[in-house]
Amino acid sequence: MAREPLRILGIDTSLRSTGVGVVDARGTSFSSLYYGTIKIPRTWIHSKTLARLHEEITEVIQKEQPQAAVIEGIFYCKNVRTAMTLGQARGVVLAACATAGIPVFEYSPRKVKQAVVGFGSAHKDQIGKMIKSILGLQEIPQEDASDALALAICHLHTLTGHRLLDPQEI
Repeated sequence: MAREPLRILGIDTSLRSTGVGVVDARGTSFSSLYYGTIKIPRTWIHSKTLARLHEEITEVIQKEQPQAAVIEGIFYCKNVRTAMTLGQARGVVLAACATAGIPVFEYSPRKVKQAVVGFGSAHKDQIGKMIKSILGLQEIPQEDASDALALAICHLHTLTGHRLLDPQEI
């Protein structure tokens, strides 16, 4: 009898352009079920933006039924206003996940890059190429969606110990 896949939701949190990606793992095989970007107009007031982000994340959770969610860990930010805004967006995402009863895991950007590309100082384009290769996608996803998929893959890699592709293989 085949094991049920592990289904993980990766979320690259932002106020105006949040990346989301859902990845299944069956043994050593990873596949993407869904990925995209939640775009919110800059003209919207802050509270409406946060409400929409919550609604959109809740909708993805309800539709895709992930077993866990993954977000990027908190990083140092010189601009206090940016840090506050990102913190509010993260709080909305955490609340949506908590309401749905799914646990949330956090990984540093460096750990995500190491898990997906093989080294912690990888560039965005390298991440995108590896995401395309690992998941067998036709094209490289938009940057925020690619980051969200990378977060999900990092968590699956941590859970399964699965060795991902060597950067030299692409």
